[in-house]
Formats: sequence, structure tokens, C-alpha cells
Amino acid sequence: MSPLHPPLALDLAAGGAGEHRTLIVTLFAVFVAATLGLTVWAGRQTKGTEDFYAGGRQFSGFQNGLAISGDYMSAASFLGIAGAIALFGYDGFLYSIGFLVAWLVALLLVAEPLRNSGRFTMGDVLAYRMRQRPVRTAAGTSTIIVSIFYLLAQMAGAGALVTLLLGITSEAGKILVVVLVGVVMILYVTIGGMKGTTWVQMIKAVLLIAGTLLITFLVALKFHFNLSDLLGAAAENSGKGSAFLEPGLKYGATATSKIDFISLGLALVLGTAGLPHILIRFYTVPTAKAARKSVNWAIGIIGVFYLMTIALGFGAAALIKPGTITASNKAGNTAAPLLAEAIGGGAGSTGGAILLAVISAVAFATILAVVAGLTLASSSSFAHDLYVNVLRKGRATEKEEVGAARWATVGIGAVAIVLGVFARGLNVAGLVALAFAVAASANLPTLLYSLFWKRFTTRGALWSIYGGLVSSVLLVFFSPVVSGKETSMFPGADFAVFPLENPGLISIPLGFLLGWLGSLLSKEEPDARKYAELEVRSLTGTGAH
Repeated sequence: MSPLHPPLALDLAAGGAGEHRTLIVTLFAVFVAATLGLTVWAGRQTKGTEDFYAGGRQFSGFQNGLAISGDYMSAASFLGIAGAIALFGYDGFLYSIGFLVAWLVALLLVAEPLRNSGRFTMGDVLAYRMRQRPVRTAAGTSTIIVSIFYLLAQMAGAGALVTLLLGITSEAGKILVVVLVGVVMILYVTIGGMKGTTWVQMIKAVLLIAGTLLITFLVALKFHFNLSDLLGAAAENSGKGSAFLEPGLKYGATATSKIDFISLGLALVLGTAGLPHILIRFYTVPTAKAARKSVNWAIGIIGVFYLMTIALGFGAAALIKPGTITASNKAGNTAAPLLAEAIGGGAGSTGGAILLAVISAVAFATILAVVAGLTLASSSSFAHDLYVNVLRKGRATEKEEVGAARWATVGIGAVAIVLGVFARGLNVAGLVALAFAVAASANLPTLLYSLFWKRFTTRGALWSIYGGLVSSVLLVFFSPVVSGKETSMFPGADFAVFPLENPGLISIPLGFLLGWLGSLLSKEEPDARKYAELEVRSLTGTGAH
């Protein structure tokens, strides 16, 4: 461990940073209080289901693009990717590339047709030309499970960040942090709905870009704006030499790891177009044109951010010893905050503490905003698809529907808190990649078939959703992510019979295959009139809500 950059957790625990801890806590408290105030204001503007689920469809393309980028640039982007690059160099940066390229699939295939075809959830699109109850049940189940996978990553990021900042070393303290983050998240959604969540995401996107720009500038200044010097210092300090800047440090040592990389890439590129919390954002704009414009804005903002992860990750690798990063958090999730401290003057310096506090408050804002979006997506799907259309058969009032969504938020939040306790030691970028794999396996095949294939049937939809969902979740459960390694969710156990850390290579083609096979074997005759209506509606916006 380098004496120049001791882990902040140890520094704070030693008791010599009381004033810095006060600064950090104050910044956190100010941000949480301000955003909760905004959420309460938005909650008062929420009159019915359209306000709660879609923010009254009042947001412009730019505003929604900002909110989408705020929703997408999660703890995985800010904390997980920086940590992955700091520990694995070139292979860590592949996450940035995959997350960005994925937006092209969302833009070209999903954004506009989905906005034109649905009302509040993915289930609306699927149920338009198929049997309502079974399809909505499947869509609701899938949405909730994908959201919980994604929530795990945010909870892991929150646990790593806040325990680092407050010098919490006990396991009980770390668990309490996860619980508190979950409680704040539940408050955001139950009070503010989509309006409050959208405003929080917009503010958070601005803060995140500003904070990342500041760190990028300071890192560039440190190395005299010479990228070659930065990469050379990162390679040297990493202890890996030139291998740090070449492919294969994480995905290339064995044939299995190479296959795992292909699986990861497939999940990242196809997953975004099936993520429920991203899909529902297309319903918050008034027109299909605004939906398309919002994705264009999101791509630009997100692209700039992912370019700056080069400075975050390689800057951390150049200025902080790998042992220091892993001693603070074994998955590398604290590399970005530690870089902020180092670039501001080092441990114990006022400049380092101020920059650390600012960047950590931004990271915390990132987690809260994304967690609120995820919880809203899953609670909306439960209330709209499962409660109203399956359990109540469409006979619930708007007040009952919004009430069900709020209670669902509490239940889903509680599940996320419990699972987040077990996931707090895992790299958040890796966890998000699992959510992408599940979304690409269960949601994307069904959406694409429903929008673009005339012969698609209810049985095909059910086989595709449940087949993709069950196969991906089972493969994750029996993978090294859950057991068999020191960095697994349960490091003491070993039932990892599936060798890959990401199931996408198996489960995504299986989801597409089952959708095709189920439709061919179905005795149900597809409704050609309904498909024609959906085709016109998805392409032109005629009849869109």
C-alpha cells in the first residue's frame, strides 16, 4: 500500500479528518434536502396516472435527453467504469464503448416506435395485438426483475461510496448505509412520481458532467495535456507495464475469458433497448419527434461523458497505487473519489477533501437519481400491467392505480435493499452488465418481434420473455458472479457450474429463438388487422397518446 495515498476509509477512521467529514456530510445533506424539496413540489403537481407515470408528457426533447442521460450515466458509469479502467486498463474501457454504442440500437429500432405505440409501459406495446393478461403478466414480471438487477448495482455503488467517505469500517455500518439509500429512493418515487424523478435526473446530469469535466481538466493539467504521458504513467504505476494498455488483461488470459468478453459485448450493445427505466422515458415527451430528438441529445451528452472516463480511469491508475484502490474497495468502485482526493492535493489536504466532497456528492446524486428511475419503472409496471390490467381487469380508478404504484415502490425498494446488502462488494459496472443481459434476453426480442413481425403470437411473446428471463437469471446464479471467487456475491460458497460471468452469449439468442419457435408452433392466428394498425401507429404516430 502506498504511503502517499492511503485509502480514505483508513484516513477518516483514524479520526484525523473530522472537519472533512463534516464538509462531506453537509454537502450530502444539502443535496438530499434540495432534491427532496423538489420532489415534494413535483408531487403536488401530480394529479393522475399520466402525471405519475409520464410527467404529464410536458418535457421537451432537450429536457428529456438530459433526463435520459441522467438516468443512463449511473453508478456503473461513474464509479464502476473508472474502477474497471484503473484496475484493468484497456479492457475496463470496453465498458464505456459498449454502453455508448448501445444507444444506436435504441435510437434506430426502439425509441420512436415505442413512443408511438405505447402509453405508459412496455406491456402496453406487447398487449396491443395479443392476449392482454398473460402478456402483461410476463412484461410486468420481466420489468421488475431487470430493474432489481440494475438496482443491485446502484446499491453496491452507494454502499462503497458512503462507507468510504464516512470512514465506516464495520459491516453493520455498511449495511445501514444501503438501507438509508433505499429509504431515500423510496421517498423520491412515492412522493414525486415521474415529474420529481425527471427533474432530479436533469439536475444530476448537469452536476455529473460538470464534476467529470473538472476532474478531466485537472488530470489533463497534471500531465500537461499530454495523453501519451497520462497513459504511460498509468501503465507504469499499475505494475502491469505495456500490458495495461493492450487488450487481454481481464478478457484474454484464457479461452473462457475471451468468450466472456464476446458475451459481455453482446449484452452491452443490445441491452439498452430493453431497459425498462430507459424505455419509459420515451413516454414523457409530447410527440415522436421529441422522442427522437431526446435520444439525439442523450447520445451527445453520454458520448462526451464516456470520453472523459479515459481521464477518470487512467488518471486513477496513474496517480493511485492499485493496492490502495482495492484496499478501499476490492472491486475498484472508489477509484473516482480517490482520484478526486489525489488530484486536489492528496489525503489530509483541504483541497483534496473539498474536491472529494464535491465529486462524492455528485456520485451520490447519480445513484439516487438512477435508483429513483428504476424504482419508478418497476412500480409503474406492477401497478399498470399487473394490478390494473391483470388483477383488476381494467376496472381500477386512477387514484387506486397511483396508490398501487406507490405501495409497489415500497415493496420493490425493500427487495433491492436486502439484495443490495449482499451485492455491496461487487463491481457495479459488472452488475449493470448483468441487468443489460437480462433485458436483452427477455425484453428486446419480444419488443422487436411485436413491432416488426406479422406472425408473432402470444405464445411466442411468453416463450421469449420467460425463456430469456429464466435462462439469463439461472446462468447468472450458477456463474462466478454469485459464487466461487473472492469477488463473488457469496465468496465462501462454490456452485459456479456456468463458467462465464455474463450470460448474454447464451440467453440472448435463446430469447430470440424461443420467440420465433413459440410463434411457429402456436395455433393462434395472428391478427393481421391489429398488426397493420400497430405498424401505421408505430411509424407515423397516428393515434399515439
